[in-house]
Amino acid sequence: MNASHTSAQTTGDQFVNVSVRNTTGCIELNRPKALNSLNHDMINTIAEAIEGWRDDDSVHRVVIFSSTERAFCAGGDVRSVRDAGVEGDFAAGDQLFVDEYVMNNDLGQFPKPIVSVINGVAMGGGLGVSCHGSHRVITERAFAAMPEMAIGFIPDVGMTYMMEHMVGTRGKPSRALAVFLGVTGWRLSPADMIWSGMATHHIDSANTEEFIQVTIEESLDEALERFATEPAEQSKLAGLIDDIEATFNKETWAEIQQALEDHGNEEFKNLVYEHIEKSSPTSVVAAVELFAANLTATTLRHALDNELALGNYLRRGHDFPEGVRAVLIDKDRNPNFEPKNFEDVDVEAIRGVLKRDS
Repeated sequence: MNASHTSAQTTGDQFVNVSVRNTTGCIELNRPKALNSLNHDMINTIAEAIEGWRDDDSVHRVVIFSSTERAFCAGGDVRSVRDAGVEGDFAAGDQLFVDEYVMNNDLGQFPKPIVSVINGVAMGGGLGVSCHGSHRVITERAFAAMPEMAIGFIPDVGMTYMMEHMVGTRGKPSRALAVFLGVTGWRLSPADMIWSGMATHHIDSANTEEFIQVTIEESLDEALERFATEPAEQSKLAGLIDDIEATFNKETWAEIQQALEDHGNEEFKNLVYEHIEKSSPTSVVAAVELFAANLTATTLRHALDNELALGNYLRRGHDFPEGVRAVLIDKDRNPNFEPKNFEDVDVEAIRGVLKRDS
């Protein structure tokens, strides 16, 4: 049976357009001025759509895409969370992350194909809304990153779990690669995304609208057969993987630092330190601890719970409001993080939050 009803979010902004076309549930991100950054209403709208379609036999698949070529989704609306926290109100931010992580888990557990069409930037929360589905289709304009180190936060939205399990054309997962991506905030090119497994398919951006149309009007298989291509360039990550495996396959930042010193490849070591030059030392240490904790996470939900606990802890600290100020408010890119040195970070407090033994 075909369905043709259309609905939109309950607010008047229509930052997310939800509809069913033929047998496809469509989620269109429509907040172009903010590069589709997710606010709480958008998160709830997506969650409600997914919940409604889970057991709806008339919906065979879901397609998530953007109304603008400028971006897929640049992340979550952390500025509002930061501003409320500065005033001592953490409840709204706590609830936003609770609801977002429920949405992330529901996407990961959805029993039908979810096709995310990523044409442009996908960072932070944008990866959480796209990477847990079955098909991550990118164009040559796509790029991805988890840049939370710069704002005093940690990789979240389930990406600490997803990145430790993604396979890609390399043919096997890499925990070291996941830690490297999370700690450095590495900007993945389309070739990096396909090679690592963050993306599953590549199409030309000129065919984006037609790909979505064919998926809706004919089938996903037909759309992939007609439009799938390969990235034009080679993956830079592929050329770094031996260095990454030799240094980032550790459970603490102190061990990674020592491995970098002992590794002997000065060019790679300098590349790492250049990428974390403006990062919060607390976030770097916490991220490695989080990845280590999620090694034993048996489900996406378990990993999300670890992210939630650690994120709540960090948002109440000094570096999160300072990092958001420096990157998103004043944009001076000159944060005053405390402590300034890795060795002064209270790693025992972080392990206590994650319930990890020393």
